[in-house]
Amino acid sequence: MWLLIGAFLSLMLFGVPVAISMAVSSLLYIAVSGTVPDVVVAQRMIAGVESFPLLAVPFFILAGNLMNIAGVTGRIYSFAVALVGWMRGGLGQVNIIGSVIFSGMSGTAIADAAGLGTIEIKAMKDHGYSTEFSVGVTAASATLGPIIPPSLPFVIYGMLANVSIGALFLGGVIPGAVMTLMMMATVAWFAHRNKWGSDAKFSWRQLGGAGLEVFVVALFPIGVYVLVELGLSINASVMIALAILLAADWYFDFSAVMALMAPVILIGGMTLGWFTPTEAAVAAVIWSLFLGLVRYRSMTLRALAKATFDTIETTASVLFIVTAASIFAWLLTASQAAQALSDAILGFTQNKWVFLALANLLILFVGCFIDTIAAITILVPILLPIVLKLGIDPIHFGLIMTLNLMIGLLHPPLGMVLFVLARVAKLSVERTTMAILPWLVPLMLALLAITYIPELTLWLPRMAGLGR
Repeated sequence: MWLLIGAFLSLMLFGVPVAISMAVSSLLYIAVSGTVPDVVVAQRMIAGVESFPLLAVPFFILAGNLMNIAGVTGRIYSFAVALVGWMRGGLGQVNIIGSVIFSGMSGTAIADAAGLGTIEIKAMKDHGYSTEFSVGVTAASATLGPIIPPSLPFVIYGMLANVSIGALFLGGVIPGAVMTLMMMATVAWFAHRNKWGSDAKFSWRQLGGAGLEVFVVALFPIGVYVLVELGLSINASVMIALAILLAADWYFDFSAVMALMAPVILIGGMTLGWFTPTEAAVAAVIWSLFLGLVRYRSMTLRALAKATFDTIETTASVLFIVTAASIFAWLLTASQAAQALSDAILGFTQNKWVFLALANLLILFVGCFIDTIAAITILVPILLPIVLKLGIDPIHFGLIMTLNLMIGLLHPPLGMVLFVLARVAKLSVERTTMAILPWLVPLMLALLAITYIPELTLWLPRMAGLGR
């Protein structure tokens, strides 16, 4: 046990990538112990990625890449400016609202930071905001990506914890709204303290146009319900409502209606049982291709090929982490390390609220050093038995774990969002870290609320019949 963990930590300290550290320490343990046949390594690697839910990973990554090249990010930004740009500290609010919308399509914090972040940071700097503030609000809002459905970390967690991925998706809606409100309040506080004005003139016409787009999207499920009540089948009702929506979008040339429809289609399709969360990822890709090739006609074959190769590269790195982490996690269990840690935690406390506080500290610490996917793969087999024994809902715990790890993406030494934004803003990692620090306050407050008010997470899944 100590050889396995010691070798892993030593390699990490020497700067070896986390996936290679886990693979090498696992192989070293197998070679020294002589108790595990070599063929088990191959079997565990295959078992780690041989999962239907994991098929969602490349498709959600591809959907995010396609949205970036289809011009959707620019339309989302323009819509957010019309909606909240007139507020004090307007572009800070635009940054947050844009991330909320983009989160409903990409499912990853890094796609949000790299896609919208490039547009938002430049626009904020052009309007006189400091680079540090621009980077800080962009980093904080990027954490919404995996909380608001769809979410790649939820797919990995749901597969490992054997819980409904659809329930996890629904469970992220209200926590995502809480985080959004807290971030918007933080921008308002900065604007009040620095006496910032608005960045766009208040216009009833622009605000009304943005409100009309939201109203049109909201009419879609209402229209489907009315048509079903009139005696049409659910499939026919959706097709008719979608056809009317597309005709209205082409006629009025809305800025972001089709982008706003992405989360409606994904969540609605899963709720109606049209497709599983994995199939929802394919639906997201199809919708992205429709927007880029048909509706906006902004996607070229060259850009499509580049997005595809970028997706292959990212997927390969994610699945390599999953395979290495699956071997490492299995050896932790086989060597009784997971059981020893579980017994130590239960020996310290049997109170679930104290355990959640300790789990938050542990996951936050791990998230600063280990990639999100690897951390989930390692921590779930260790912590889930305790979660179940203490009567904590695994859906609730999945939200807690994911948010902790998203906060870890903002920290050195391995915070990917930190490095992406440092490159985008052309800042040093040290200055980027200092810019992000004030935004940990609303994120930590949101984490406390989500941890100790379980209904924020569990109410929607229960209403949909997916929770306990």
